[in-house]
Amino acid sequence: MSVVSGIERAKRHGSANTLATLYILQARQRARPSEISLDLGVHASSVTRQIRGLEAAGHVEIVADPADGRSCFVSLTDSGRDEIARLTQIGLARFALFVDDWEAEDVRTFARLLSKFEHSKAEVGKRQMPHGGRRWQRKEDGK
Repeated sequence: MSVVSGIERAKRHGSANTLATLYILQARQRARPSEISLDLGVHASSVTRQIRGLEAAGHVEIVADPADGRSCFVSLTDSGRDEIARLTQIGLARFALFVDDWEAEDVRTFARLLSKFEHSKAEVGKRQMPHGGRRWQRKEDGK
């Protein structure tokens, strides 16, 4: 619960959501808001607000999707890459404080288990995620 409350506190301050969104854009090069929403596992309206804030800060660029006038592409700017570096450094420094008195092997074990946990979480998320489209557009149970 302590870890979860720390994550929630970081989310309320915006840095966790900001970093997650920026990492997605770094990995994808460019993405539609709907793709970011799926990757984060959050409602599209949350991503829209997040992207607007990132655009206002100069961290992302938004361009219309030429193939779909209802959508757009979001990509990182140099400022966004700098923000990733800054937030990553803050996170690493904080993590280093948490494990400062740990044995090196304990840190490696912890990192391995965290990675395993994230993989398991992603797999469960994939199995539980609705299969695209709007609710009324999906055929359920062969209907």
